[in-house]
Amino acid sequence: MNTPVSQLFYLKRAKADKMGNAPIYLRITVDGKRAELSTKKIIQPNNWDVEKGYAKGTKEDARIINQTIDGLKNKVNKIVLSLEHDEKQITAEVIKNSLLGVTEKKYTIKEIFEYHNKMVWAKVGKDYVEKTAQRYDITLNKVVAFLKAKHSKSDVELSEINFKFVTDFEFYLKTNDNLQNNTAMKYIKNFKKIIRIAFSNGWIEKDPFYNFKCKTEEKNRDFLTMEEIELLKEKEFSIPRLAEVRDIFLFACYTGYAYSDVEKLTTNDISKGIDGNKWIMTNRIKTDSRSNVPLLPVAEEMINKYAKHPECIYSKKLLPVKSNQKVNAYLKEVADICKIKKHLTFHIARHTFATTITLTNGVPIETVSKMLGHNSIRTTQIYAKIVDRKVSDDMNMLREKLQFGSKTDTKISSDKMAKIA
Repeated sequence: MNTPVSQLFYLKRAKADKMGNAPIYLRITVDGKRAELSTKKIIQPNNWDVEKGYAKGTKEDARIINQTIDGLKNKVNKIVLSLEHDEKQITAEVIKNSLLGVTEKKYTIKEIFEYHNKMVWAKVGKDYVEKTAQRYDITLNKVVAFLKAKHSKSDVELSEINFKFVTDFEFYLKTNDNLQNNTAMKYIKNFKKIIRIAFSNGWIEKDPFYNFKCKTEEKNRDFLTMEEIELLKEKEFSIPRLAEVRDIFLFACYTGYAYSDVEKLTTNDISKGIDGNKWIMTNRIKTDSRSNVPLLPVAEEMINKYAKHPECIYSKKLLPVKSNQKVNAYLKEVADICKIKKHLTFHIARHTFATTITLTNGVPIETVSKMLGHNSIRTTQIYAKIVDRKVSDDMNMLREKLQFGSKTDTKISSDKMAKIA
């Protein structure tokens, strides 16, 4: 046996009966932690051998007690061997429960997932936003669908989830659901959180994600150039719905807000900032992090343009934002009319703010990160990697300076040589 397990049989004299008979107890010790249980046998203290942990003598009563002790010792040894063979955790309490026939509660993945999701929904508006809760519900549905497709059941015990289960689930998401890698990884990360909760609580003995890497692929993020933004600004639209969507998109290009953030903005979100100018001060829907942005002229122009729009007056919203589905559908029409070849979606406005509007114009990345409401500057660095134009412009300026300096030095040297001559 690899795990040191100590067994001690002793008398509990404090529990002796009126006749002076003391009960015999077994104390199991593993890694300094103890568990005790009664052998259901009693004996007179003077008939007990403390050193050997056995009853003295050869009488019938003594033989029965000693046989019980030997039987318990053998059972403990078999339990330990079985636990080691199954690579399960060996503790004094586990051994005691096995001797007593007490079985531990077997949790299932669906049971833990539903409990977790219930807690998340209860904290919506405090620690979570509604979309996060919805995403966990969708993940649970995908796990159940996978179980039905792969194992012909809707639930399994946690003990059945291993590394192969995780890789099979990944394969299922990418093939059956036809998800892109990064989307599949979002669901797997949600699933991983549930497994980590189970592992931390000791409901699962091994972490099936131990050797699994949630690798996401870095994708090129589309954003508009200044020329494309000007195309949008200058284009006259005869269809009101397209003009409205264009304006709301431009507002997002100059504030960096995502669709859900723009949609909820009201007149109460505009305040006077530390510099005396107008700011939008709000919390992001996705992360609930603070995202305060000074109003640039174009963004303020859009707000003023729709200040008397019936929908804005009725709801006190800053802009007449339609559903996300409609907005993205209309943006495709806008892109076609403006001859912009990029697949225009509302989220491109956020990328455009981070790149073309701010980073490209020299706004420090720390400032951009704060305005975007990022919890980590590492998230903002994704945008910094794609601002190649800014790098190119800066290096061209340096090249011109170096070339100009070189010509000046050459001229000075020639003048000096002429004077010396």
